[in-house]
Amino acid sequence: MTNDTYGRFTLPVMAGVSEALVDHGVSVFLCAIEDDPALGKIHVDAMLDKQVDGIIATGKRVDRSLPVDLAGLPVPVVYAFTKGEPGSVTLTSDDGHGARLAAERLKKMGRTRLLHITGPLEFTSAVERAEAFRAVAGGGAPVLHGVWSEAWGHEAIGRIWNAGGERPDGIFCGNDQIARGVVDALRERGVRVPEDVSVIGFDNWEIMAAQTRPPLTTVDMNLKELGREAGLMVLALAEGRTIEPGLRKLPCRLVVRDSCGGGGRQN
Repeated sequence: MTNDTYGRFTLPVMAGVSEALVDHGVSVFLCAIEDDPALGKIHVDAMLDKQVDGIIATGKRVDRSLPVDLAGLPVPVVYAFTKGEPGSVTLTSDDGHGARLAAERLKKMGRTRLLHITGPLEFTSAVERAEAFRAVAGGGAPVLHGVWSEAWGHEAIGRIWNAGGERPDGIFCGNDQIARGVVDALRERGVRVPEDVSVIGFDNWEIMAAQTRPPLTTVDMNLKELGREAGLMVLALAEGRTIEPGLRKLPCRLVVRDSCGGGGRQN
């Protein structure tokens, strides 16, 4: 069940769930509830009528619950990439770990003037990534908060270059859309990526990362693996096995392409 009707986060999670459960003879059905509590209740009632073995709730933000009450249901519920109920089994990607991977990579490439361009402060993921970035880059490293868009990445570079003064040689972006806007804005100013400035994104949205020129180094949140773990956990609960409740954060990985330098594609 998801409110991520675009599917950016839900589809890889569901792919992992299906992959984990198919060998156990379990079929997976997707219910899209948008942000409609009434629609969510209709789907929950329908699933219970069909006697499903369990529910995996997933969404588009890790700090927001789905607009439907899943507490106290007669079937197990596992939350994956969405905020869970108190005392629930919840899985999410470790945003701080991903940001540290990116900042450490920039420093490894010899970059010393690091900048983070990211999304709104009201997003927990943006805050956690910024804190982890500064833990590596230094407490005074600049962080610019805006919206999750190419336009914001482009605008941020315009502000920095127009202001004069010291300019970054390594930029970590809060998502791949921002990173693409950053790369385009640098190119327009005659700044070479990665020769002059290394750029790293976040999400590993492959259609975006692969079409960026040069191809984008980015953090992968391992959503498919997150889905696999969620699938195995809901199956275990359905079989009566005990799973300790609480929040589990799965590590990210860095997918190295051309935008940060260093040559060669590797994970």
